[in-house]
Amino acid sequence: MAQGSVRQRGSTWTVVFDEPRADGRRRQRTKGGFRTRKDAERYLREHLVSLDAGTYMAPHKLTVATYLAEHWLPAIQARGLRPSTLARYESHVRCAISPALGGLPLQGLMPTHLNKLYGDLRAAGRAPKTIRNIHGVLSKALADAERWALVGRNAARLADVPAVARPKLRVWSPEQTRAFLSAVTSDRLFAAWLLAATTGMRRGELLGLRWADVDLDVGVLRVAQARVRAGNQVVVGEPKTARGRRTIALDPATVAALRQHRKRQAEERLVAGPHYADSGLVFTMPDGSPIHPNRFGLWFRRRARTAGLPAIRLHDMRHSYATAGLAAGVPPKVMSERLGHATVAFTLDTYTSALPAMDKSAADVVAALILGTEEARGSSPAP
Repeated sequence: MAQGSVRQRGSTWTVVFDEPRADGRRRQRTKGGFRTRKDAERYLREHLVSLDAGTYMAPHKLTVATYLAEHWLPAIQARGLRPSTLARYESHVRCAISPALGGLPLQGLMPTHLNKLYGDLRAAGRAPKTIRNIHGVLSKALADAERWALVGRNAARLADVPAVARPKLRVWSPEQTRAFLSAVTSDRLFAAWLLAATTGMRRGELLGLRWADVDLDVGVLRVAQARVRAGNQVVVGEPKTARGRRTIALDPATVAALRQHRKRQAEERLVAGPHYADSGLVFTMPDGSPIHPNRFGLWFRRRARTAGLPAIRLHDMRHSYATAGLAAGVPPKVMSERLGHATVAFTLDTYTSALPAMDKSAADVVAALILGTEEARGSSPAP
C-alpha cells in the first residue's frame, strides 16, 4: 500500500509520497505550496488512492508536439499502418495540430484547447469533414497517451466536433455508364475503365493489379495490392481493408477486354524493345512504367467530359457500380464482398440511402408475401 505524509515548511505545507518506478522500485516525491494542512491532506489522499489503484501518472514535461512526433507517430508506424494513412496523419499533425497545440504541455491539454483549434480551422475555411479528420487523429493519439499513462484523460472525448452532413453520392446511372464506355471503346485503357465499371475496384487496386493476379481462363482476378499516393510519393501497399484482399469474378465482356489489352501491351513491349519497363502491372504507360494515380484520375475526368456526361470522380464509378448492383437485386453481402468493404453494414449504410426505389420495392414485395398478391395490388382483404 502506498504511503505518504504531510509536513509543514514555513507558512506552507508539503506532501511527501512514494512514487513507483519502471524498475519496480519506488522513489520519494514531494509537492509543496499548500496553504493549509487540510489542502495538503486532501491532495495526499487522492494520490494514495490513485497509487493503490494503479492509475497514478507521474508528471512529465512532454509537449503535444514532442509526444506526437517522437512517440506517437513512430509507434503507429511500427504497427504497420498503411503508408497513405500514415502520410495523412503526419500531414494533419504537421500542418494543423502542432502549429496550434504543439507548445502546450501534453498533461495540460484541455477540451477547450481543441475547441479553439476547430473553431480557428473553421474560420480559416477548412471543411467540417477535414476538421473531423483532424479530430480523429487527435482522438487516436490521446487515446494512446491515456493507455500509456501519459495523460489522465483523453481531452478529445470531451471536445465539440463540427457536425458533418453525409455528402450526397454522385453516381452515373447504368445508361450513363454505358454511354461512357461506348465513348472510350477505342481508348488505350478501355479495359481499365470497363473493369472499374464492372467490378467497382478502387483506383489504387486497378493501378496495383498485376497479370500474375489475373486468371482470364477461369475469369477471376485477385486483389492483392494497391498503388496509392502517400504524401508526395506513390507507394505499393495492402488493400484498404482486411477484406480488401479478395477474389473477384469477371464477366465475359470484361475478360475479352482484358485479353485485348494484354495483346496491345505485348505489342507496346515489342515497339519499346530494351527500353520497356516490365513492371508486371496490368495497366501501365506505353513504356511499361506505372501510371501515377493523379494522372489516372485526370484522364478519367477528361474522358467523361468529352463524352458529355455529368462530372464525377473515378471513385464515383465505384459508387455507380454499387448502387446499380443493389438496385438490380444483388444481395448486399455479395456486393460487400466484391467491393472489399469492411462490413456488410457499411455497404448498406453507404448506399441504400441513394436507392429510395429499393424501399418501395421492398414494401411491395413484403406486402405481397404477407397479404397475398391481390391484397398487395390494392384489393380489400377478405373478411
